[in-house]
Amino acid sequence: MTVTDRTEERTARPRRGGSGPHLRLILAACCLGQFMNVLDASVVNVALPVISADLRFTQHNLQFVNNAYTVVVCGFLLLGGRLADLFGQRRVFLCGVGLFTFASLVGGAADAPAALVLARAFQGLGAAVMAPATLTVLGTTFTEPGVRAKAFGWWSAVSGAAGAIGVLAGGVITEWFSWRWIFLVNVPVGLLLFAGVRWVVPETRPRRTGPSRGLDLPGAVTVTLGLMSVVYAVSQSHAYGWGSARVLVPLAGGALLLAAFLLIQARFARHPLVPLGIFRNRSVAAANLVAFFGVAALFSTFYFFTLVLQQVLGYSPLRTGLSYLPLSLGMALGGWGIAPLVPRTGPRPILLGGLTLTAAGLLLLSRVDTGAGYLTDVLAPCLLLGFGMGAVLNATTNAATAGLAPHQAGLASGLLNTTRQLGSAVGLVTLAALSASRIDARTAAGARTAAGARTAAGTPTTDALASGYGLALTGAALFALAGLAAALLVPVRKQSSPPQGRTEKVAA
Repeated sequence: MTVTDRTEERTARPRRGGSGPHLRLILAACCLGQFMNVLDASVVNVALPVISADLRFTQHNLQFVNNAYTVVVCGFLLLGGRLADLFGQRRVFLCGVGLFTFASLVGGAADAPAALVLARAFQGLGAAVMAPATLTVLGTTFTEPGVRAKAFGWWSAVSGAAGAIGVLAGGVITEWFSWRWIFLVNVPVGLLLFAGVRWVVPETRPRRTGPSRGLDLPGAVTVTLGLMSVVYAVSQSHAYGWGSARVLVPLAGGALLLAAFLLIQARFARHPLVPLGIFRNRSVAAANLVAFFGVAALFSTFYFFTLVLQQVLGYSPLRTGLSYLPLSLGMALGGWGIAPLVPRTGPRPILLGGLTLTAAGLLLLSRVDTGAGYLTDVLAPCLLLGFGMGAVLNATTNAATAGLAPHQAGLASGLLNTTRQLGSAVGLVTLAALSASRIDARTAAGARTAAGARTAAGTPTTDALASGYGLALTGAALFALAGLAAALLVPVRKQSSPPQGRTEKVAA
């Protein structure tokens, strides 16, 4: 069945330009929104040991401080993208900012593990509504290939650098103030962003002809619960083993829910959350595959590299944050500096080069041990990783959204952000399980040494930690190489302006 909707948009007049002050403010609002989203996914990493001690998290449950955020974001991003298409990009943007800000306030006041994890989940829900809106606004405001590439270049640079800057901010706040301010600082920033979005972002209002458009709530519920079940199962694999009921039951349940989601999209949803026909666009399909593996490598690295700096090299939270500055600089240069090349070469060469640099940087970081020095062993890999991933984030965003009609902007944005968040969640829990297994094996081996050199059972040595975290970083490099293989599927073509039109056809 085909449903045709005409969309009437009220946007800023100079849609194709990029030099007007109003457009610069729109770009700034979108970048600030994305900065908050990505920053909050990484800023907590440095403070995890302090949070664990203060709120008494167990070692294996500590990862849910991150995963409660990333899994909920992953599950609801597709719905968030559709909300922006149906109810107006500014209205949805504002709702996301408001929910994110309120959840940050609750997280800063949390006094128990369950309260903090719940606050992180609602932060994720706010981010899931806000993140697709930022890309939707950019996609409908900047349509010329050159200007569009620059706008996405800034957005990608902010996205990449925010992850590394989050570690620096987390170190400064944790050492000089309190871990609670990691969340509370979002409150004034969120209020400022709310005012800015209300003032500068143009609204889009759908004018419906025919039956009222609906939301695919069954699809949203099944994909969210399915992803959460799969991630939970992987996270429990280390403690209970892959053959245990605690792992197999949620894993099987998650697989069934995800299969049900695909069936709903293909056969039953009148207005599917993800019209599967969009994957016939080879650029969209390949770009999302690259995004999954690339972000699985990048955001897992933020977690494990932080642990290497603090628990293997003995850095303080502040020094750990400062050590991320070269990585932040590299990502900013890679995301913004590469933007002028994308319209000329197309995204594929940029993706291939960026993922090669990323894999090389991660393999070098995996060799860091207790005798490593920052200037000799850490600095160069950070620069390689930063520049490579900055370029990858930019080119992926362009490949996944260029050439689509304006009415597909929200869907493509939500899909891309969902893929990134899924990569982040799956990558982290998978590598965390591998790392924990290696650490436990090395610790047990150390406990079986001669009586005079016996290590207390259950207390990992620094060498055991270095080995486990090194294995995780090697796994991240393999994720990057998988992304490199996926990048070969991206079509060899330059970008073109998205088709202009007022008719939307969605197959159901």
